Amino acid sequence: MRHWFTTLLIFLGAVILFFLSFPLFKMLVGNNITTLVATLSEADVSASVILTMKVSLFATIFALITGLPLAYLIARYDFWGKSFLETLVDIPIMIPHTAAGIALLVAFGGGSIGEFFSFFGIKFIGTEAGIMVAMMFLSATFLINGAKEGFKKVDVKLEKVARTLGASPLKVFFAISLPNAKKDIVNGCLMMWGRGLGEFGAVVILVYHPMTAPVLIYDRFTSFGLQYSAPVAGVMIILSIFVFLTVRFINNKLR
Repeated sequence: MRHWFTTLLIFLGAVILFFLSFPLFKMLVGNNITTLVATLSEADVSASVILTMKVSLFATIFALITGLPLAYLIARYDFWGKSFLETLVDIPIMIPHTAAGIALLVAFGGGSIGEFFSFFGIKFIGTEAGIMVAMMFLSATFLINGAKEGFKKVDVKLEKVARTLGASPLKVFFAISLPNAKKDIVNGCLMMWGRGLGEFGAVVILVYHPMTAPVLIYDRFTSFGLQYSAPVAGVMIILSIFVFLTVRFINNKLR
């Protein structure tokens, strides 16, 4: 009986792995290295790749600075409206990305909020700031929830002992809480950054130009077809896998 059950588990696992890995395999073997290098050397491709990685990194850093305090509050304190707050954090990943793009366009494209940011020279339509907001809106959930779970794993007794020994709350946070939750925080950052790299729906509505890599792939596909869009997609897949494996390796060293 156990033999058949194990076989069933392996078969079902192999099915999902096929659908997850075969498209990547086809993209990797379907583009030879010469084509990929030539594609990456094109000015618009290299510019879009650099722009995508840079802005996604900026969005992750911004969410890290502002999201860690929120994650710590949710993990450590019970207060009225906590469930509603957690729902607000989770909702963006459930919204269709094109709908999120429309929402961002309505929110920051004009009106009093748009004018407020414009007063400080910040505009979201057709700018890198707009790309960053779109990426952050749809991916910050991963970072905040990852950090929240990390803080929950830290023994509260460690923090209380440090406080009784005279450490300030700020020192306890940076000396106890943050270091012990770093693995989950790094994982959350990686998930957010990686999700930002692939964001398309919201970005294409809020900011078509300058083009991120996903928008460029879409633009080339609709304008010239699969032959001209596949190499760009291959470049992004390879770079994403390389960076993901590198960060994962570094994160494993943090254990």
